[in-house]
Amino acid sequence: MTRNPLATVLTHFAAFLLALASMCAKAESVHVRIVYVGDESRTAYIGAKQGLNEANHQGQFLGQSYSLELASLEALIPGNESNYSAVIAALDAEQLLALSAALPNTPIMNVTAEDDSLREGCTTNLFHVIPTRRMKADAVSQWQQKHPDADVTAQAWHPDFELYAGRELNNRFRKANGIAMDDNAWAGWAAVKMLSDTVAREGLTDPKQLRTYFSERLRFDGQKGLELSFRDTGQLRQPLLIVEDGKLLGEAPVRGVVDTTHLDSLGLVNCPK
Repeated sequence: MTRNPLATVLTHFAAFLLALASMCAKAESVHVRIVYVGDESRTAYIGAKQGLNEANHQGQFLGQSYSLELASLEALIPGNESNYSAVIAALDAEQLLALSAALPNTPIMNVTAEDDSLREGCTTNLFHVIPTRRMKADAVSQWQQKHPDADVTAQAWHPDFELYAGRELNNRFRKANGIAMDDNAWAGWAAVKMLSDTVAREGLTDPKQLRTYFSERLRFDGQKGLELSFRDTGQLRQPLLIVEDGKLLGEAPVRGVVDTTHLDSLGLVNCPK
């Protein structure tokens, strides 16, 4: 039997239109609500807004939109989990624990509190984007093994960091906000970025599904050169930047001391037994 070439073309075109319509239908109605709780004057909020703007720019091509809504701790503590996908929190340790208990199925993204005790508690819905004091101390210790007289600090971010598209991120942030990106601003940006990346790739918006995905499967590009993921403690594995008198010197894990990909050389790795 001889096939009609025109009929074949029309059949393939119809199939293409159906597939395109299906993709558009799936992408039409995705709106992701994110809540920010904490001091709005902190740079974490500015970073989160930067992440929001970038998420919406990307989302317009995917049929996805995002909003960042302000809420007080008192408004969230009653435990209404049905209307938003995640909470970005610039709170102290006690407030974070109270919030996580009130919203057990919602990812709470800690962007300011560096307390190691929060990670030792291994609270299942607390995700610590900001590094801990112990992680920073380990980074400094590694650097000083090669440079014994160095008086350095460790940071999550630095406005002069240029590798792995860090320069572009710093430039975008500075142009949009008129200030340099610091640790808390990076953490706020990263919290929104990992959420929007997950929505774009996996189509997940339900808070409980996001909580599970962050815990078990997240691989995140935070403009730091390595895939970042969360430990069982809820802490985000990440390289840190070594700084002396405001000048960026290098990165940790420190080359020549440990494997530079060994992110678990920084801070508490596992939940205490």
